[in-house]
Amino acid sequence: MPLVWQRHPRYFISVAMVILTTIYLLNPYQSPLRTDLYEISIRDSELPARLERAERVYSKVVGERKEMIQKFGPTARDILMFPEDKEPWPPYTVWSFFPPSFQCPHEVERVGSLGDGGKWTCGLSRLQHQPDCLIYTFGMNYETSFEAEVLERTRYCEVWGYDYRSNSFGSIKRDQRAHFHPWGLANIDAHGPNDDHKLYTLKTLLDMNKHQYIDILKIDLEGWEFEVLSQILQPYIASGEPVPFGQLLIELHAWDKKFEDFLSWWEMLESAGLRPFMSEVNLVYQNYNKGRDTALVEYSFVNVKGNNNFIADPSSTIPDGSVT
Repeated sequence: MPLVWQRHPRYFISVAMVILTTIYLLNPYQSPLRTDLYEISIRDSELPARLERAERVYSKVVGERKEMIQKFGPTARDILMFPEDKEPWPPYTVWSFFPPSFQCPHEVERVGSLGDGGKWTCGLSRLQHQPDCLIYTFGMNYETSFEAEVLERTRYCEVWGYDYRSNSFGSIKRDQRAHFHPWGLANIDAHGPNDDHKLYTLKTLLDMNKHQYIDILKIDLEGWEFEVLSQILQPYIASGEPVPFGQLLIELHAWDKKFEDFLSWWEMLESAGLRPFMSEVNLVYQNYNKGRDTALVEYSFVNVKGNNNFIADPSSTIPDGSVT
């Protein structure tokens, strides 16, 4: 009696190819995806048009913000962060002026655990096979579900984590693509022998690691984000160069802030090319701080300047040597 593969050779070959392809794709030690195939896999001819529309919508909201300040101010100095529960009961909080109104041109999804720890991202699929992918994350405090899922869903992304409150990378164990240091991110370098907590600027860490660009920068600095982001962004705004990261995922702590100062800081982010596409109030904090201001909000930004992977397809060289 002839065997199955002898009776149906084409069927057998098709099944064998499916099995071998599946094994290849699931093998974490497979050879790198060819650069040209990676570029083809994420190429999106409609991306520029979607970005242009998103920027038009965002510009409209910026104009509406100015009108809202004039309505309830009439200047930024007159606006309260969180109006008191008394007449005239102005219908706003600080967050009303800064909606995440930029439309991410890719899929938007929450990565990591539900509740505390997960973050909203824009187009994570574009990093799935990207060579030299880098994630920097600060202030995890052992909550690393976001970092673990990024490692699981990408082939080459390395995650560099920093937190002076921790001595390990949380739930991430023995992954050659995960790097942890018990240091903090700051607006100054303070990591000498007499410093209790070793603090580094982002530029110093990039130089130490020999990195030039970060795909996703994730920050939770318990209120120090205002000084740190100012120190990071201002040199790039002054030079006109794009900031060295594609997305910023950050928790804002609006404790003891004045609206005019917050507005100035936010406009600095916009000048640097950062556009908010998602926000999420920290309801866990609010639940345990009933009666206090809704001061903690997660924001996700995409950088619309430069040619990062979230706003531009990779350039490719064709046989005649030109670049597309």
